[in-house]
Amino acid sequence: MVKKLKEKRKEIVLSGILLSIMVILYKFNIFKFSNPEEFKEYIKSFGIWAPLVYIVLFTVVPLTLFPDSILAISGGLAFGIVWGSIYTMIGALMGGTLAFFITRTIGNSAVNNFMDKKFKGAKKYTDKMGVEVILLLRLIPLFPFDVVSYLAGLSNIDYKKYIVGTLIGTIPGILVFNNIGQQIMNFNSQGLIVSILLLAALFLVSFIFKKKLSKI
Repeated sequence: MVKKLKEKRKEIVLSGILLSIMVILYKFNIFKFSNPEEFKEYIKSFGIWAPLVYIVLFTVVPLTLFPDSILAISGGLAFGIVWGSIYTMIGALMGGTLAFFITRTIGNSAVNNFMDKKFKGAKKYTDKMGVEVILLLRLIPLFPFDVVSYLAGLSNIDYKKYIVGTLIGTIPGILVFNNIGQQIMNFNSQGLIVSILLLAALFLVSFIFKKKLSKI
């Protein structure tokens, strides 16, 4: 009984913290940007703190369901492909961890109802979650990053397996989107053409992996 009360108290406290963060994000309209260039200017306005701000925003983005791809492109635009990819990876792992433990700790029924309405097709993978499934889901841009994180929290997958699958599976997408960000202002450059071709290749590979996933 005491253990249940402590768990309930923990859920209430965590829910209050998350709700407060969400209110702040919406109150200040942090994710108001319509394109990566605007977001880049916002990030760079923090000077030496820009990388930290970028990582923090990537961490809390699961609370808003703002497109991670726009953030990743902005990272390449603001920091270049090397540092942009490093900062994006750190932020993605932290954001994925936050979403994972939100559904692992609190709000399972609410998330379940949301998934049933919005992402019923993806929800069927919760009973099959393992490193391979997480890896494949991360390699498929057709499944939103944060949705996969929430679904993983609903499953019985071990966190270590989840984070390993996330780490490996997100590398190709992060590199592609950050490269687009780095090249996006050079409209007639060969680099931008290569970036677009890489993005097309990523989606093509995604369809192949999606077929593989359906057989698991």
